[in-house]
Amino acid sequence: MSDVTQAKRIVVKVGTSTLTYENGKANLRRIEELCKVLSDLQNSGREMILVSSGALGVGMGKLGMHERPCETEKKQAVAAVGQCELMSIYDKLFGEYNRTVAQVLLSSDVITIENSKRNVQNTFRELLKMDIIPVVNENDTVSVDELAGAHFGDNDTLSATVAVLAQADLLVILTDIDGLYDADPRVNPQAKRIRRVEKITDEIRALAGSEGSKRGTGGMRTKIRAAEITERAGIDCCIINGENPRDLYRLFDGEEIGTIFEAGQ
Repeated sequence: MSDVTQAKRIVVKVGTSTLTYENGKANLRRIEELCKVLSDLQNSGREMILVSSGALGVGMGKLGMHERPCETEKKQAVAAVGQCELMSIYDKLFGEYNRTVAQVLLSSDVITIENSKRNVQNTFRELLKMDIIPVVNENDTVSVDELAGAHFGDNDTLSATVAVLAQADLLVILTDIDGLYDADPRVNPQAKRIRRVEKITDEIRALAGSEGSKRGTGGMRTKIRAAEITERAGIDCCIINGENPRDLYRLFDGEEIGTIFEAGQ
């Protein structure tokens, strides 16, 4: 049985619905708490990598937009505004806890072009060696997969790819639900949380819904897809509710929260 408390190198993915309010503006209280917890976990001797969604959502909030743009070009422009705002927030809040962050923008060629893959791996290795927390997002200006809703382009899948590239021990996906359930808990109060998944089967895949929040691109389906990637790479994956970032402490203290997808043997 996997023991996530022993994980040293950890990728934490945070979604748009966790980072923003319903109106699209940044949830600064939650982001500040997340930065504090990740900084403290790094202080404890762990190596933390943050994969952050939210550029499009924060951009919409900054520009006073209430509806997600339909045109890919407009999405790219809004995400560019949001990415700048988001990194400014991270730089300031992590800095309050004496932590330096580095922006890493990736596109899908990191897994298809060997030289690109090697460069990214070298960058992660050096940043972690320098005790810097990488903040990763997809490069929306040149890579439109996420914005257009293509297969690779959700940040759940990106976070799993980062976990593999960085040779992480654990991927933690923070979302707006407590984990994987045997039914949709939003409509069925009798739904039970599945604490551990030893192997992802068609039955497990069938439990995933299709839609995420209106501010993000994901849903449980993309999270299970991410868990499949980490499972094949021998990396544990855990899905927990991101409403209270301090729950990361509970996870690393050994409490059974969320759903743990165990690494393949």
